[in-house]
Amino acid sequence: MFALVTGGAGFIGSHLVEGLLRNGHRVRVLDNFSTGKVENLAALRDANGDPVFDDRGRSRTRDAELIRGDAADPSICKAACTGIEIIFHEAAVPSVPKSIADPVTSHRANVEGTFNLLMGAREAKVRRFIHAASSSAYGESERLPKVESMQSSPLSPYAVQKLAGENYCRVFASCYGLQTLSMRYFNVFGPRQDPKSQYAAVIPAFITSILRDESPTIYGDGEQTRDFTHIENVVGANLLAMEAAETHGEVVNIACGEHISINQIIARINESLGKRVPAKYVPERPGDIKHSWADISLAQRVIGYRPTVSFADGLKRTIEWYAANR
Repeated sequence: MFALVTGGAGFIGSHLVEGLLRNGHRVRVLDNFSTGKVENLAALRDANGDPVFDDRGRSRTRDAELIRGDAADPSICKAACTGIEIIFHEAAVPSVPKSIADPVTSHRANVEGTFNLLMGAREAKVRRFIHAASSSAYGESERLPKVESMQSSPLSPYAVQKLAGENYCRVFASCYGLQTLSMRYFNVFGPRQDPKSQYAAVIPAFITSILRDESPTIYGDGEQTRDFTHIENVVGANLLAMEAAETHGEVVNIACGEHISINQIIARINESLGKRVPAKYVPERPGDIKHSWADISLAQRVIGYRPTVSFADGLKRTIEWYAANR
């Protein structure tokens, strides 16, 4: 199968590209490198363990190619979709704080980019469009775990933008017959996640801080909980979604189905590394929710999804990777 992975040089996208290649599929990557990195592509290996791209992003195999371009450009999307059977739309400006600081840029990437790709998919007669949605769409709610039938209550521009993508996918399924599926990711983590950004995800930021004996920063009291999901579970979910029976705009949660507090994360990382580095607490950020925990039963029914990597095992693997790649 010939697949397009948007944002394929990013954290989630690069792991997905590698998973597709190892399963014998051809892949086209679309990335504007605003957050993606050439070194993520250079790290990819095929089923034989051979590099897929060189250190300048040039393909070393017929099974992979790269388009440097922006999904917010309709002509780029049209070219990227040509000849494609399935689209994995991972490209985004993936940050709640960044969307609050600069809503225009995140809207362009997360809403206009998704719409342009759906239009390109429709024109190219793509069979299926799998959209990387976000658990942030739920907003703040006392009800746990989060189930897809709950009313959405986004608290940030990013959450609104991801929710708009879900709605566009649903409408393109009903109006144009494009098979779509939106997968609400819950706090994905794992190797190759950037720990250096101002908006870095918490687990890589915490691990790298503690490795340097520096206090990791916690926004709020640290008692907020998240359903952290190892990257291998996300790649597995996408591969299942590719092979599933017909999809019609469904929205499903992709997570581990368990929740843990931020303070517990710090304790586990310290324990694993044999350290006692205390956290630094600062005021909570606007747009952040207090608790997040997913019901994954619908994903099990729709695509046969079950997490294969527990949070504890995923955290252990991730700590080992960052310790080896400091």
